[in-house]
Amino acid sequence: MVSLSSSRMFQLFQPAGQRSRRTRLVTKDGHCNIEFGNVEHGNHFAYLLDLWTTFVEIRWRFVLLLFVASFTGSWFAFSLLWYWIAQTNGDLSGQNRTDGHVRCIDNVHGLTTAFLYSLETQTTIGYGGRAPTGHCAGTVALVVVQSLVGVFINCFMCGVILAKISLPKKRAKTVTFSATAAVCLTKGRLCLLIRVANLRKTLLIGSQIYGKLLRTTGTADGETIILDQVDVDFAVDAGKDNLFFVCPLTLYHVINKSSPFYELSADTLPHQDFELVVFLDGTAESTSSSCQVRTSYVPQEIQWGFSFLPIVSHTKTGKYHVDFSNFSKSVQVPTPHCARCFETDSDQKNHNNHSGRQKKGIDNPGFHVIDIHDSVDITKM
Repeated sequence: MVSLSSSRMFQLFQPAGQRSRRTRLVTKDGHCNIEFGNVEHGNHFAYLLDLWTTFVEIRWRFVLLLFVASFTGSWFAFSLLWYWIAQTNGDLSGQNRTDGHVRCIDNVHGLTTAFLYSLETQTTIGYGGRAPTGHCAGTVALVVVQSLVGVFINCFMCGVILAKISLPKKRAKTVTFSATAAVCLTKGRLCLLIRVANLRKTLLIGSQIYGKLLRTTGTADGETIILDQVDVDFAVDAGKDNLFFVCPLTLYHVINKSSPFYELSADTLPHQDFELVVFLDGTAESTSSSCQVRTSYVPQEIQWGFSFLPIVSHTKTGKYHVDFSNFSKSVQVPTPHCARCFETDSDQKNHNNHSGRQKKGIDNPGFHVIDIHDSVDITKM
């Protein structure tokens, strides 16, 4: 009787020809290839409630558009109010003014001059040609309101631009993964290898590495699970948490019976349809902001029987030199055909060594056989 776990593992690695292929969920540079459809219109108001995050996450072209629109829109809106005040007081050109008429605003004769006055007021330029006379109380109140609105717009837009420039994902751009993965023997174990490098000298504090295997699978009940996620553990020689990420590291995943890659072999790997997503989480040392770097590998990007070339060496001056020209390069090495074959060979070798040790213990080379020709009398008591 086949257990559910073994049945599910068998279904996980069915040949790709039995189902239609899908595109990547995560691109090589870490972007998620997903879209949302049939979202209720009421849910769109949630973006307005979280206005700050919405502004920070939108594209730069829209941020620049909102930057220009917010300032020009506020200038024009207040220019209409200044024009209304001037018109009410009879300051515009063509209006009949009596002798001794006192203007609310000097040199505001129409909408154009009202717009210029609004621009000068909010940006505190003050050319000196247009100014409030203090005769109208409304002008004083409107100057205060427009000044406060201008300060608010300046703070908000500068904050959005600064936040977008300092986003943690920008720090992730300086962390890179190898273009391909490799499967080979590492310290007597069959491992999946991936190389990662930090292009900055500043560290990523508290770095953690883990992976997810994405695949459309079927359960024993006949249910189809799209994008089923299976945990894939990665580690380096020093562990998998709190890495000293100052130079390129080689991550490895041991392919054993608990690994989701246990049923794979050198022949069946290129024909599979899965996606391995690798994550690296850490905190930037210079900004103390958390960031995540991710990439993905499809079966065609995993090389069975290859190992990465060394890239770290010593210089004559005593420094460590990292040669990034060999970062994604690999060389072919002797590798078992599959994980099951490797374990079978290892068990056979252990059995032979164990049997040899027992035989050596029985057949002692230091023991000499002596022939006794005389009969020995045995006395019964």
